[in-house]
Amino acid sequence: MSAFNQISYFDYERQMTANIQKVIEQKSKEYILGIDEEEFKNYLISEYILEPLSISAESETVHQPIVKRENLPDRAGRGSYPTDVYYIKISYNFSGSAFLFRVHPTSWVMHGGEIYVDEHAHVVSHFIKVYDTRNPEEFKREKTRFFNSVFSNVDNVNKDVEKWNTQLPGVVMRLFKVQKDKYLRENDFFAAIDVKVNQNTATVFSAPTIKKKVLPQPSIPKNKEFVSEPAIAMKTYNDILKTIYDLGKGMETKPSTYLNKDEEGLRDHLLLLLEHIYEAITATGETFNRGGKTDIILKHAPDNSNVFVAECKFWHGESEFQSAISQLFEKYLSWRDSKTALILFVTNKDFTNVLNTIKESVKSHDCFVKENGTRGESSFSYIFNLPQDKNKQVFFEVIAFHFDK
Repeated sequence: MSAFNQISYFDYERQMTANIQKVIEQKSKEYILGIDEEEFKNYLISEYILEPLSISAESETVHQPIVKRENLPDRAGRGSYPTDVYYIKISYNFSGSAFLFRVHPTSWVMHGGEIYVDEHAHVVSHFIKVYDTRNPEEFKREKTRFFNSVFSNVDNVNKDVEKWNTQLPGVVMRLFKVQKDKYLRENDFFAAIDVKVNQNTATVFSAPTIKKKVLPQPSIPKNKEFVSEPAIAMKTYNDILKTIYDLGKGMETKPSTYLNKDEEGLRDHLLLLLEHIYEAITATGETFNRGGKTDIILKHAPDNSNVFVAECKFWHGESEFQSAISQLFEKYLSWRDSKTALILFVTNKDFTNVLNTIKESVKSHDCFVKENGTRGESSFSYIFNLPQDKNKQVFFEVIAFHFDK
């Protein structure tokens, strides 16, 4: 290639910006709205940040000459004569983004030459023609001159690199915001359920009125048939979890509500409240979903689609806890179930030790993505993914109640 003379920096900058935009636009709506923004932005910055070029003169390697018989014009201009021409390859190690050898910097020195870039080995080479092997000093002078000439724009292109790297975070933030704002405005084919707290039971735990919230629909490939599915709004999800948490804490102070009850009996306490507190929601237990019967499912009454799935278990140690999570995610959750909970009934005396075990153990599960805060002293929020689809993220709450009598 002709060194530093194939694409202008301005065109290269526009090309990289377009590539970033393309990566963002190819992500699904669900991904853009569900991903940790800072992590995704940092990923894009790390992918498109440029490393300045640096040529290691100390690594210079002079290769065995290639000898060619060529006809050269004589000085009198009357003809030509045959002679041996020595093509000597000279190589240097380099560090930095290899594509920069192609970029015509905004400030440019009108020097250059043909170079060969091995991007994988990070080696850049050029050839020098030698006609007279009797004068090695002339070769050395020519070698130095060519080096200074062909790499004269390294500093100039590195100034453009510094400019790009400085503005890159702003470029990523702007492009991500444009796409996210677009998805937030869209409501075609997908809306959050308009769940309102039943006014007849509004005083129970002071549950707030849940206003309608529009949740975006993940982008669907053109070759797939679209199926509209409702999704529970985050505010509603938070209210459901608060309702369960407040009820469980109340039961902790009234042992008669849990004494001698099995999982089904304790679950029915929760169902009794959930099926009456929300309009347009039906709450059922031991309901078949995907691959088995789960303890609690809240469904959108008009179309019978799931909005919340939960499983209830007595605490039987870390191993059983891990198995309960796997059972929930592998057996009961379908791709469209995005909000779920595991409700634990703990009979151990040392409740603090159990809570610490939960917080440490949950992070070792294969589906764990990250912690997502705490809702209370014994209610912990996480982001998990589905085992059959690592890109599908699920809001997962672990709620523990101390039933030690």
